[in-house]
Amino acid sequence: MYEIVVAGGWLMIPILLCSVAAIAIVFERSWTLSASRIAPPDLLNHVWESYRSNRLNVDRIIELRNDSPLGEVFAAGLANMKHGRAVMKDAMEEAGNKVTHEMERFLSVLGTIATISPLLGLLGTVLGMIEVFTQIMIHGTGNAGLLAGGISKALITTATGLSVAIPAMVFHRHLERKIDGIVVEMEQQSTRLVDAIFSKQTEKGSAAQ
Repeated sequence: MYEIVVAGGWLMIPILLCSVAAIAIVFERSWTLSASRIAPPDLLNHVWESYRSNRLNVDRIIELRNDSPLGEVFAAGLANMKHGRAVMKDAMEEAGNKVTHEMERFLSVLGTIATISPLLGLLGTVLGMIEVFTQIMIHGTGNAGLLAGGISKALITTATGLSVAIPAMVFHRHLERKIDGIVVEMEQQSTRLVDAIFSKQTEKGSAAQ
């Protein structure tokens, strides 16, 4: 491995740094984007039970906000529910946008790595080929081994860049898809909460009349 890195030249250093950064981002985002951590499946039922039993006080809303990203969205809506359905939905949508932005952290970096790694590899190959042609000018084309070794050395950076870019692109798309699925689930649960609360309030109003 060390011989390959040395043979590839100085451009192997940024390519390898890109690979380290990509691996770190993939592991960090895969752990952070656990669906059970972001949108606990039983959270909606707990919030609804708290609302029905009149236990949604300020402390409970603060606790909910700190519980999970979905709890933060719920808390934003519950804090504004007295202002009406539209205001509650707008508050939850704004909180949802903030949560989505946090979930997409580092994904742009991963996408950039997937884009620039093969370009760095191609640059290394171009520089290597320039060196090969320089050797041809000096020594001529009589030494086939020298030419083959130079071309092989020039292609190392391209192969390494592609080896970094392909997995980075695959995981970038995978994480984007995962975030999209989590966002859809959060939107559905938020809509259910709003509908349930205002349906309950309508029932209370009808009963009072």
